[in-house]
Amino acid sequence: MKATIYDVAREAGVSIATVSQVINGKGKISEERRREILKIMEKLNYQPSVIAAALTGKKTYTLGLLVPDIANPFFAEFARAVEDEGHRVGYNLIFCSTDNREDRVERYLTLFRQKKVDGVIIGTGIENDKLLNPLVQQGVPVVLFAREAPDLPVHTVVVDDAGGGALAARHLAELGHRRFGVLAESPKISSSRERIRGFRAAVEEAGCELPDKFVAHCGPSVSDSKRYALDLLLRSDRPTALFCCNDLLAIGALQAAREIGLRVPQDISVVGFDDTILASVSDPPLTTVAQPIETIGKIVIDLLVNHGDSEKRRIVLQPELKIRHSTSSPGGRRPSGRRPSPTTGRENSGPSADGRTLRQTAD
Repeated sequence: MKATIYDVAREAGVSIATVSQVINGKGKISEERRREILKIMEKLNYQPSVIAAALTGKKTYTLGLLVPDIANPFFAEFARAVEDEGHRVGYNLIFCSTDNREDRVERYLTLFRQKKVDGVIIGTGIENDKLLNPLVQQGVPVVLFAREAPDLPVHTVVVDDAGGGALAARHLAELGHRRFGVLAESPKISSSRERIRGFRAAVEEAGCELPDKFVAHCGPSVSDSKRYALDLLLRSDRPTALFCCNDLLAIGALQAAREIGLRVPQDISVVGFDDTILASVSDPPLTTVAQPIETIGKIVIDLLVNHGDSEKRRIVLQPELKIRHSTSSPGGRRPSGRRPSPTTGRENSGPSADGRTLRQTAD
């Protein structure tokens, strides 16, 4: 039998009005008591009628999330961080994968409007910002993650991608590398463009070059990145270090190196970006530029729940270089003082592309 609001009130030992206040986010109820009632609602599988709330113009306590591909570990971890934080403050999450296709983006945004969600998180590439206009005009708070829409009144949360690319380049240059390659997704994706820009600038600061022929744009799959990595690694003037604009692409690079008998890091160093679970379980464990995924999840929920009606904000977070075992000097030697230390877990700090401090650590 379906649980009712009366069952929740009886189990919690409170009035129906108190349960209603928890559902609607009103009333002077302590956070501890509110969490207790929410846990009882979950235990009894009590679900307030979202449709009824939408029809009466009340909050539905539902948020929408768009990501390119939930199978990508980075977006899976991002969705989990958002879902956990949303659940903590009493919101449910509807998330959809778009494959960066405009028709899917449009369909899911229409779905969110029909469901009367209380806010939308966009973690996917949208070339046509006009698709967001109906949400904005309807007054639905929107947070963009890892992309920008300067002309729209929406919140933005980004990582200093250029600074992260610079961190990777400086690490490789300090190890003694002088020939670099880059694996990236489509140049239409702003985060990829910024990571390449920061990497190239730091390479040039080190007195080296990154010719365009050594920058490969590929699809978002491991098989695609493997194919493009092979093209770079089979060259007679192949790079001695590869910077991959996400960990998934880095896994393809590791597979390509293994297939043609190159050792990592003795023959080719590989750096990823994101620090997903893939980075720590790969063979060898992957040096990567880490994004603060849990922090991002907390920030986007806070912006939607507590600042949805405020003037738009742009929040820039700093990445962190995690040094593991996929990088070394050409030939396989690590300079003294740069060996990953599982005890201290710390490396040097370095400036970002715009002078801010970006941390490096070692696992």
